[in-house]
This record gives sequence, structure tokens and C-alpha cells, in this order.
Amino acid sequence: MFIPFIVAGDPHPDVTVELALALQNAGASILELGVPYSDPLADGPIIQRAAQRALKHDMTLKKAIELVPLMRKKGLKIPIIIFTYYNPVLQLGEEYFFALARKNNVDGVLIPDLPFEESGHIRQLSEQSGLSFISLVAPTSRKRIEKIASRAQGFLYCVSSLGVTGVRDTLPNELYEFLKEVKTYSNVPVAVGFGISKSEQVQVLKEHCDGVVIGSALVQKIEQLADRLQQEETRKDALSEFQKYAQLLIEPLKCE
Repeated sequence: MFIPFIVAGDPHPDVTVELALALQNAGASILELGVPYSDPLADGPIIQRAAQRALKHDMTLKKAIELVPLMRKKGLKIPIIIFTYYNPVLQLGEEYFFALARKNNVDGVLIPDLPFEESGHIRQLSEQSGLSFISLVAPTSRKRIEKIASRAQGFLYCVSSLGVTGVRDTLPNELYEFLKEVKTYSNVPVAVGFGISKSEQVQVLKEHCDGVVIGSALVQKIEQLADRLQQEETRKDALSEFQKYAQLLIEPLKCE
């Protein structure tokens, strides 16, 4: 299972729709659509820069949600998860956020800075709206793994290592024991994210989990292609290059 992450509005809202389609063509199972935020707690420099580019185009939580039907109209069929910090949801209004998400055929929501113990009301609203509330579990969650995993919906997002998102050359040795424990409690697929940026890492991880979340590596590629993606005469070739890059990253998932 390949779960890519991109930032809504980066490098331009229209391009976000095309990037989503390219990722579906590359083999994505689910799309995480990130909402740009000015104070991103969990995001490293690569995604922070993407958020700044998107904010220059006045991208908001509401506008990000409204990109979903445009993606559907263009042919996107895979589930879409809105990845947003809690403050934009609070500012928009919790009930309105879920009503808007449901109206625009969003499939799920992930709020990384909302602790499990404080998510009861949001989880209830999500369930009432028919959305999956995606839970995060981290290496520091040891005493809470069973509790978090037992309530997981859609898929369970395992954070591979401490710190912020970003491209990493290596993954921690203790990750595999952590994943083994998580899988004993989880009734939904277990996906690993944070730092996965090479096909070699995907090759190793595929034996220990049900899917990989790849964000920073893809966002970095978008940054490299940004100028070409925004020019109509070069966009098609840039999208093709992006799709091929994604396909190479997840090639091990296709090899049984």
C-alpha cells in the first residue's frame, strides 16, 4: 500500500489536482492531502517550504477540501485523507469542517497535533460524518499502543522515528520491533511514515508493515520541478517525470 503526501496548493492549486492524478497512476492506494499551516509542529524544512509556497496562493483548509471534487471530476478514484493541524479546524469550526468534508467527498482526516486522549469529540464528529479518523502511533506511545490501535480506523499511521518529517538516509533499528508490537493490536492496515525516501527502505519495510507513507521525498521532487509544473508548455513532461520518480520509489511494493 502506497500512501503519498502532498501539500494542497503547492506549487499551485491547479497543479495539485494534476499531481494527485499522477500519484494515482504511479500506484497510490490513498492520498494524504496536506493543508498548509504557518506553525507546523511535525513538519521539517521541506514541507515547511511547500506550505509557504501554497500559502502564497492563499490556500486554506476550506480551499484544500474543495480541491477534492475537482480531483474526482478529473478521474481520481482513490480515498483522500485531509491532513491538517487542529488550529485550522478550530478556526473553521469543528462541525462545519466535517460537514464541508462530507459534502466534498473527503474519505478521512488526520490531525497530527491532536493527542489521542483529547480526540474524543473530533472522533465522534468524524464517525457521524462517515469519515475515517486516522490515528498516529509513535515509538514514545509504548504504554498507549494497544489503546490507540484498538480504536484505529482506515489505517494506523506509525511514525518511524522521533522528530519532524524529512528525508532520512537510515531508519532506526528499533523500528521493526515497534512495528511488530503495533501489528499485534491493530485491526486495520499498519502504514509507516516519516523519513522514507528510498526504494531500498521500502524494500526492507514491506516485510514489516502493510504500507508506506512517503511525503518529504515527493514534496522535495515537486519543489525541484516547481517552475516547470507551473508553465503550461512544460507541465506535461514535469508531471511525467514526477510520476516516474514515485513509481521508482515504490517499485519494491510491486515485486512479490
